[in-house]
Amino acid sequence: MSIDLSVLDLVPVPSGTAASAAVRDSINLARVAEARGYKRYWISEHHSMPAIASSSPEVLLSRIGALTEHIRIGSGGIMLPNHAPMRVAEHFRTLEALYPGRVDLGLGRAPGSDMRANRALHAGSGEHFADMLDEMLSLAHDRYAANHPYAGVRIVPEDAPMPPIWILGSSGASAELAGAGGYGYSFASHFSPAPAEPALERYRYAFEPSSQFPTPHTILGVSVICAATDEQAEALAATVDLMWLRLRKGQFLPLPSPEEARAYSYSDIERNAVKENRARHIIGSPETVARQLQDLGQRTGASELMIVSNIHDAGARLRSYELVAQAMSTGASS
Repeated sequence: MSIDLSVLDLVPVPSGTAASAAVRDSINLARVAEARGYKRYWISEHHSMPAIASSSPEVLLSRIGALTEHIRIGSGGIMLPNHAPMRVAEHFRTLEALYPGRVDLGLGRAPGSDMRANRALHAGSGEHFADMLDEMLSLAHDRYAANHPYAGVRIVPEDAPMPPIWILGSSGASAELAGAGGYGYSFASHFSPAPAEPALERYRYAFEPSSQFPTPHTILGVSVICAATDEQAEALAATVDLMWLRLRKGQFLPLPSPEEARAYSYSDIERNAVKENRARHIIGSPETVARQLQDLGQRTGASELMIVSNIHDAGARLRSYELVAQAMSTGASS
């Protein structure tokens, strides 16, 4: 089975590393991803989280687009309730003008922050996501009637089209909206406890063809940690164990090193919780990871797997993506 691979970058900030260095590391990862044949490079939107430096995806995407040649770049995603819909349309039309045919606009309804940051952003409610999406597209495509207050408002640059739109989900709540609208659909299995298959099926069942998506297209977010051996990958994975436990407690601390994670004193309840969380990660050697990714692709019917790797050491993180791409390429050609 051959399946496309892509990258989801949360711009993780390792302990002992400046957040600005983590931002620059993303540029290195994008270059590696392009060289290794990954299809797209998406950046998430998060706010007020010391562990994650992806607060301004549009700015970082602009830089990555300039330093790469053909890999698709996009948001995974822009949290639409945090923004005026017109500004999102302007940002992504501008990116499309700079990098024609290479831009994706992934949209989510979650806040991507805690409630205090949500208020500081003057964000709206995710309940209004569908209305905000309609407003953004009505402005972008000049759909408002002459008597509407927004009639005549122009999204500049006018000659740049809106990029393909992807709806992001983690529970299946947006699957039908994505399908009925003729959008792409991306499901966040890398952090969602919900199974992906029902949401992907709901999307496919509701799908109506559109100019950008004549057929349904699904992307499955997957957490992967790959190293030369299963044992080495397990050692690196100690980071995600403690990271996840902290997030569960509302502690958004920088990414812990494997040494920090091994030194942490887990209670029995915490150990059981970490063990359950491990089911959401694929961890191992290239052969182990490739086999599980192929199985996941076959089981879900996903069009594409989008890999997120929260690894403390920047070099090991780059190497993980390289090993996955090599193993999947070898498996597809054998």
